[in-house]
Amino acid sequence: LPAGAGTWNAALRWRRLRNRSVADEPDRLRNSGNHLVPAGEAGTKVNLPRIRPARTPDVRAIRGLIDEYSGDGHLLAKAAVTIFEDIQEFVVVEVDGEVVGCGALHVMWEDLAELRTVAVAGRHVRSGIGSMVVTELIQRARDLGIRRLFCLTFMVDFFVEHGFDEIDEAPVDHDVYEQLLQSYDEGVAEFLGLERVKPNTLGNHRMLLKLR
Repeated sequence: LPAGAGTWNAALRWRRLRNRSVADEPDRLRNSGNHLVPAGEAGTKVNLPRIRPARTPDVRAIRGLIDEYSGDGHLLAKAAVTIFEDIQEFVVVEVDGEVVGCGALHVMWEDLAELRTVAVAGRHVRSGIGSMVVTELIQRARDLGIRRLFCLTFMVDFFVEHGFDEIDEAPVDHDVYEQLLQSYDEGVAEFLGLERVKPNTLGNHRMLLKLR
């Protein structure tokens, strides 16, 4: 897959939407509460989302997206300082200059990384933003030489659509497991299934994507 190809295809679909008015969209789309354009505003154009690496001014918007889902346990709450420390791992999606989606790629070992903190503003859910984020992060992983991508999620069907499969145990041998135990990262502890983080992972599904 050429670099950026998945993101380009997602953006192309948005261009096609952008060039059609709301009146041209099917009722299912116009009446969806998750669509970018409110129903009934005939002639309003859908704006093209743009994905890019996150920058430090995006931290508060990323924190806001996380807060939308941390209350019900779908995402772990993150302090702003933690996001600042990890900002180089994040990508964000903008619509009209507003950050409406985010996600991060955290490398854990030579050929292993985790997709984490994938979040989309509630009013933009099911608009393709989440897929743009995941596609971009998968390509980043390929560019880094990653061969296995892990995620811990409630959104099983969404990640299955992107090629992930459910797994039971941490897919690493004993030697790598022992090395990963030295990490202070909470996400790595969740990947290993350590007892101290079990309350964080209740109800989540462990999933893995093997890259070719």
